Amino acid sequence: MQIDTPDNLQDRTTNKIQIITDPSQKELKEHGSYQFPVLISEETLSRYTSGSFLWHWHKEIEFTLVLSGNMFYQINEDIFYLTEGEALFGNSNTLHTGRMDKNKDCRYLSITFNPRIIYGYEGSLIQNKYVNPLQQDINFSSLHFDLSEAWHAEVIRLLKQLYNITEQDGYYRELDTQLLLLKLWRTLISNRPHQVKEANKFEEQNVRRIKQILTFVENHYTLKIELEDIAGHINLCKSECCRLFKRYMGISLFEYIIEYRIEKSLLYIAGSDISITETALNVGFSDPNYYSKVFRKLKGCSPTKYRLELHRRTED
Repeated sequence: MQIDTPDNLQDRTTNKIQIITDPSQKELKEHGSYQFPVLISEETLSRYTSGSFLWHWHKEIEFTLVLSGNMFYQINEDIFYLTEGEALFGNSNTLHTGRMDKNKDCRYLSITFNPRIIYGYEGSLIQNKYVNPLQQDINFSSLHFDLSEAWHAEVIRLLKQLYNITEQDGYYRELDTQLLLLKLWRTLISNRPHQVKEANKFEEQNVRRIKQILTFVENHYTLKIELEDIAGHINLCKSECCRLFKRYMGISLFEYIIEYRIEKSLLYIAGSDISITETALNVGFSDPNYYSKVFRKLKGCSPTKYRLELHRRTED
């Protein structure tokens, strides 16, 4: 029914994919190779189950350019609404997710690279002077290129050039890519606005706690999860744990756990040999009726109807 691929988890029934992560939500997908750590790919939100890619993070830098449509994109606690022609910068190790707007598809370009392609080798002057100050700035997790400033147009122009390179098969493709990434980085660091918000010494700790919560949910979603267990796991009181999670994730911790379980259940729903009751129990719902009620609310139909529709599409 499902297969694991090097890039993502694919459901053969629906041809939908989802990002593979480890328990901490770190993406396991390779972004390029050690020899050339750059991945430039055209994506659509409709390829993902539920029209969104799940929360994840990776050590690579990522630029996103919307080619058509609109999307909601969240990086750490900041939510952006991206429209056609706009772009977004996401720093290393930031938690991020993206979803459709009003169930309408969005086509976008993802440019992900290890900053090593910029600085060459560890400890180099380029790394210490031009890369580390930005990459390690916990207050600079993202930047929206919405053309509100003139220099945004240059960033978008360079991203489009990178896209054009992927459409060609020239001999100097890798070299041209590296040159454009250097220009892109030069443009970014020379125009990066001074940080408005004060440096928060607890910010890094908060991000680490969010990742610990995500890991806890991943490891325990099939079981009964108590708030006090999660709060104790990250050494916070229950109210502060909820406040912190809501601030970063945009939804309550309870809502996240429920939605996460529903997403996990889709892999079982796509099969024909597992009952709805078994599916509910497998993903942590003790009451199958409650599972069906939540499923209908989030997906717009019952689990049974969802399964029948998947099978109908396969037969067609």
